Amino acid sequence: MTDLPSPADTTLGLLAGGRATRLGGLDKAWLQRDGVPQVLRWRERFARDVAATLVSANRDLPRYRAAGLDVVEDARAADIGPLAGLSALAGACRTRWLLTVPVDLVDVDGQLVQALARESAGDGAFACDDDGMQPLVAVWRVAALRPAVAAAIDRGDGAVHALQGQLDMAAVHFRGIRFGNLNSPGDLAAAGVQSTSNPP
Repeated sequence: MTDLPSPADTTLGLLAGGRATRLGGLDKAWLQRDGVPQVLRWRERFARDVAATLVSANRDLPRYRAAGLDVVEDARAADIGPLAGLSALAGACRTRWLLTVPVDLVDVDGQLVQALARESAGDGAFACDDDGMQPLVAVWRVAALRPAVAAAIDRGDGAVHALQGQLDMAAVHFRGIRFGNLNSPGDLAAAGVQSTSNPP
């Protein structure tokens, strides 16, 4: 395949619109590790792999803009989980490819982007770690994602893996690695994350 994702034609889309109910509603984007908020840590981590960064969020949007981030709000009001963020990011993306990463990931493989790009099928690729599928850690061909996610939302099907099943996407396995998620107070403690998302 010749039309593989490249840094010059890929946008990083950080998914930061979750409710964090198990964390009492804390905004995961601003949880800090080593004094650096998650959303800024991921922006810097992938800076050399993408041409632009977008954040999908639903609250405190001026805070993102003050940090120099381009933020988009979910356009759909229905409770459809991450598909709302995917739809917003796809609509705002100006490159042919979109790399999505949940803002609450603990860590990723150092060759994540290169592996997803190299093994991408016609519409992209998603990661699998030792815990199984990680469908939101993925690279998407935007021209295919836009109509597919709109159709899934119209059907009321919020499953990301079902959306990917409608597209030509490859599964890329990262053996011996667990990306992890910041979903509970125990997760925060294990990852050394500060339990407050307030500005320093």
